Amino acid sequence: MTNHIVLFEPLFPANTGNIARTCAGTDTVLHLIKPLGFSTDDKHMKRAGLDYWNSVKVVYHDDLQSFMATVPDINKLYLVSKFATRDYTEVDYTLPGDHYFLFGKETTGLPEPFMRRYPEQAIRIPQDDSHIRALNLSNSVAIVIYEALRQQ
Repeated sequence: MTNHIVLFEPLFPANTGNIARTCAGTDTVLHLIKPLGFSTDDKHMKRAGLDYWNSVKVVYHDDLQSFMATVPDINKLYLVSKFATRDYTEVDYTLPGDHYFLFGKETTGLPEPFMRRYPEQAIRIPQDDSHIRALNLSNSVAIVIYEALRQQ
């Protein structure tokens, strides 16, 4: 069983660098769906993932459709969104096979038509929306991947 963190069109190198560090520490594959909002050799991204990039398996995808073509089991794809109704802790991550956690762009999330196509795959991290718009992407990734690992 392998876990995969998937970032849809990430914008900020520091977030992606921090996520790469989390992936290195959890033996999780990192997928980056283009276009990216930065160069992968950006000094801020490398600094955030300092010395960990060689420990991370990074897979690049040209677009969301090409990423979806690589997912072997749609039932193990989780769309992380604050608009989902099911909490991330309500999912059984011990089922055999790879698990994919797809996170949206920092500013706009995942495309709405895509979310409507796969509503049963959507999960959320509970938050008080009256105080913040959204949690930080790298924090959200850590919360979800560590719950999956706790269960596994």
